[in-house]
Amino acid sequence: MTEFNDIPFNRPSLEGNELAYLRAAVESGHISAGGPFGHKASELLIRETHAADLLLTTSCTSALEMSALLLDLRPGDTVIVPSFTYVTSALAFVRAGARIVFADIEPLTLGLDPLHVAELMDESVRAVVAVHYAGIGCDLEGLRAVLAEWDGVVLIEDNAHGLFGTYRGSPLGSFGRFATLSFHETKNISCGEGGALVLNDPADVERAHVIYNKGTNRRSFMLGEVDKYSWVDTGSSFGMSDLLAAYLLGQLEQWEKIVAMRQAVFDRYLELLMPHQDDLEYRLPIVPSDRNPAYHMFYALLENQQKRDHILRGLRDEGIHATFHYVPLHSSSAGLRFQAKRSECPVTDNISGRLLRLPFFNDLPLQDIERTAEVFLKEVQQ
Repeated sequence: MTEFNDIPFNRPSLEGNELAYLRAAVESGHISAGGPFGHKASELLIRETHAADLLLTTSCTSALEMSALLLDLRPGDTVIVPSFTYVTSALAFVRAGARIVFADIEPLTLGLDPLHVAELMDESVRAVVAVHYAGIGCDLEGLRAVLAEWDGVVLIEDNAHGLFGTYRGSPLGSFGRFATLSFHETKNISCGEGGALVLNDPADVERAHVIYNKGTNRRSFMLGEVDKYSWVDTGSSFGMSDLLAAYLLGQLEQWEKIVAMRQAVFDRYLELLMPHQDDLEYRLPIVPSDRNPAYHMFYALLENQQKRDHILRGLRDEGIHATFHYVPLHSSSAGLRFQAKRSECPVTDNISGRLLRLPFFNDLPLQDIERTAEVFLKEVQQ
């Protein structure tokens, strides 16, 4: 009998000079935020995302919190957020005093549905948060058309999944006034914990640095614009340690290699599973022709939740660590508490119960992909 090793859902990997840069950061004597590795990582990201500026943060959550502070939210303000997303897409704005309106997703890319957003818009809305699920761009043209009818409503891209993906040739994260990135250990580019706030409007840069520097005008002081710095605004300690930035730079320098590795995993899953999806009644990710994905994950949508849970158990019994994804926020206890008004999200409810994510990481071995697909196909037929 053949013995198999367990297949993890995710496994971080070293791709370049991560360890050498970590050592160099320690030896430099500057390991807090604002060090040389942070500057290099930021410069690379600004170049690739076409940003006006970019600030490395302790997490994608903290980057979202910075965007909320930059909006100067007031009592009565609301923010539209997809129900099918991680909790911090909403929590960051709740912490700043906003109420949340939950919008549904469209079934093609599982991104925010512009038609539902249009129904939910009113004079209280200050921002709309779009998530590029699985690194596949959502309907940005549709969302921008909706927001064009409402002066002053800001588009924010929660781009935790989508770094280095594109929509009609432009980088994901370059369409909103703000975008946020994640470098959590589960993401394509990782430093364990970390994130970034992408600033696409030059008018936001100066104040963003004040908020980033604990509410002080320290940046103006460092640029020689003032003779001392002091407390001038709200803010917090959002900066990424240069130790993490050193590791991050080692990953970022290999981003094209990493995207290619992940595309190879994605494509092999497609080759093995696509021929059977109609007969066995499941659906694989759909990538519209005008979008290049970031290849963040691979999922299958089963015919119902009972079938999904059966396959999930079968895979785990074989040592294959597949998983589900988001539980809808609109029906959660906190979602009900912090929402501004009730909204129905039937596609979210349906997708959440049927979605199954398969193991997916940079160096997932070919034999593990094939074994996962084999067990998946066996279980889906039972």
